[in-house]
Amino acid sequence: MERVNPTRINLIQTRIRTRTATKGYSILKKKREALVLEFLKLLKESGKDRDHLYKILQGAYRTVAMSSAYVGNFELESAAVYVPEVDPIGMSIKNIMGVKIPETSREDQNKKDTTILSSSAAVTDISLSFNEVITTVLDVAQREQGLKRLVLEVEKTKRRVNALDYIVIPRLNSQAKYISMRLEELDRDTFSALKHVKKRLSREEQ
Repeated sequence: MERVNPTRINLIQTRIRTRTATKGYSILKKKREALVLEFLKLLKESGKDRDHLYKILQGAYRTVAMSSAYVGNFELESAAVYVPEVDPIGMSIKNIMGVKIPETSREDQNKKDTTILSSSAAVTDISLSFNEVITTVLDVAQREQGLKRLVLEVEKTKRRVNALDYIVIPRLNSQAKYISMRLEELDRDTFSALKHVKKRLSREEQ
């Protein structure tokens, strides 16, 4: 235990620190529980997004195969030259219990692509399918990035909670107990000394 000077002011300060640490422990524990709930919610949504991504990827490549059989590879390759690049991805930040979660957004490309590739319905179907793939990939990416950040914050909060619960609060309680015992001893010693002085003065007066 850390050596402390057994004074009343130190006892008061130690008790104040103990109350503050206990409040901090309670707040951090609630934060950890809220983060875990948010993590489980995000994990469930991420699982759904991955399942959806797998399905639409299958559908997109099936569309490519059907379009290739319908119009031929040459027309598909020629049309691909005129496909515009994906517009820049918008990025914003969502704050969850102090954790900054990225959120992405992009302009709907469907109208732009269908006007350029309107020469073939098959090619347009491919464009629409892969636009949905891109949007879903962004959803999966932002959720998984959010999961990583939440896991790190949960672990950090867990370490703080454990430190308060098993180290800081017990140490402060031990210090307060030690100071109280030492003060009681000093009070008893002072009381005994005063009694001794009183008896001595009484004898001298007699």
